[in-house]
Amino acid sequence: MAQLAARGLSGLPEVAAGADLCALIAGALEAEGLTRALLDGQIVAIAHKVVSKAEGAVVDLRNVVPSARALGIASEQHKDPRAVQVVLDQSAEILREANGVLICRTHHGFVCANAGVDASNSADNEKLIVLPRDPDASARSIRRRLRELTGAEVGVLISDSFGRAWRHGQCDVAIGCAGIAPLEDWRGRKDSVGMELRATWLAVADAIASLADLARAKDSREPVVIVEGLERFLTREDGPGALALLRPLDEDLFR
Repeated sequence: MAQLAARGLSGLPEVAAGADLCALIAGALEAEGLTRALLDGQIVAIAHKVVSKAEGAVVDLRNVVPSARALGIASEQHKDPRAVQVVLDQSAEILREANGVLICRTHHGFVCANAGVDASNSADNEKLIVLPRDPDASARSIRRRLRELTGAEVGVLISDSFGRAWRHGQCDVAIGCAGIAPLEDWRGRKDSVGMELRATWLAVADAIASLADLARAKDSREPVVIVEGLERFLTREDGPGALALLRPLDEDLFR
């Protein structure tokens, strides 16, 4: 692996519920004047918000009635109780309440702030964007549709920004993927001096998500990034998806 390239795709319009996201992506690629919209072996990395918007994973706060629990948390944290209710609805479990943030385990099994509920990049300040219901299924569907439209065998990755314990800042991680080996296990192999590796298990999909995030600006309409140079991680089958990255609860060292 000698070279990696990641470039943000410009030209995508605001995405609404029911939009054919893949057709929008293919159209934006064709507008660049390329001979082929996509090439075999490329990875299409997509920020989850456009996937959520296309799938209608958007909650209108005007239709939300907060529960007593939401009202109590909102009063303590000085938040909109309707927004708190959306977070509760998207959560299987609330793990921590601190500094105005709810650390949640989502119904998917992700541990993140506010269950991934977000107001940024929403076209309406009374609407919140939530995570896709099944991001791996979304990635598989997008991969099939892109193959239909372009003929290319690509990997698809859907990402979101997560905070990290003990470190400032956020990194994008994979919440859904298809056609990509999400992990590469080096345990049992030898390092460069012949020592056996015991813990080296590469989170490939998360690394790709973070790479893609560096190629897009947070204030631009570039939710899609085309990544090249990672063909060795692509698979013919859709594969296990990003859920393979999640530790089972009985392996959660911080629970």
